[in-house]
Amino acid sequence: MSVNPMAYEAQFFGFTPQTCMLRVYIAFQDYLFEMMLVVERVILKKLEGFPNSKISPFQIRKSTEKFLLFMKERFDHLFGKMEQVLLQLVLNIPKNVLLPEDKVQEQYPYSKEQFQMLQGEIDQLQKQYKVEVSARQALLAELEEQKVVQTELEKILQWFDGLENICREHGTSNLKESFAFLTQTSKKLQDILKEVEKKNKRLPKSNLHVV
Repeated sequence: MSVNPMAYEAQFFGFTPQTCMLRVYIAFQDYLFEMMLVVERVILKKLEGFPNSKISPFQIRKSTEKFLLFMKERFDHLFGKMEQVLLQLVLNIPKNVLLPEDKVQEQYPYSKEQFQMLQGEIDQLQKQYKVEVSARQALLAELEEQKVVQTELEKILQWFDGLENICREHGTSNLKESFAFLTQTSKKLQDILKEVEKKNKRLPKSNLHVV
C-alpha cells in the first residue's frame, strides 16, 4: 500500500485513496477465499461418485490451501500494479489543479514569510484585544465603586439638607453658623446632663430593705 498521505485527495473525495484501495483489496481477497471454498465443496461432491477413489478430503483441503496460497501471491502482485495505476491516474489530483474551496488562495497568494508575518499580526491583535478587555473590566469595576461613593455622597447631602432645615427653623441659615449652633446646643446638653448628675448626688439615698 502507498504511504503517501494524499491529503488533498482526501479533502476532495472525503476519504483517503489508500483507504479506498484497502477496502477493494479486502473485498477481492474475501471473494477469492469464498470461491476456493466453493471449488473445494464441488470437488468433494464429485468424489462421492467415486467410492474407490484414493483421494481423501484431507488431501483435497491441503491442495486447496496450496492453490489458494498460489492465487493469493499472484493476486497481490497484480493488485500492487493496479493500485499504482489507480493512485496515479484515477485517484490523484494533479499539482496544477485547485479545488473550488481553495480558489481564494489563487486570488490572494501568500508566501511562507508573508503568512508568518500575518500570523504575527494576528497574535499581536489578540494580545491587544485581551489588554482592552482587561482595561474595560477595570473601568467597569471603577464605575461600580464610583456608584457606591455617589450613593454615600447623596446620603451626606441629604443629611446636610436636613441639618440646614433644622438650623433655619432655629433662625440660622449659614452653614458655619449652623455648626456653631450645633456646638452650642451640644455644650448646653452636656451642662444640663452634669447638672442633673449633681442633683442626683445631692438627693438622700433611700433605705432599701431586703424582704
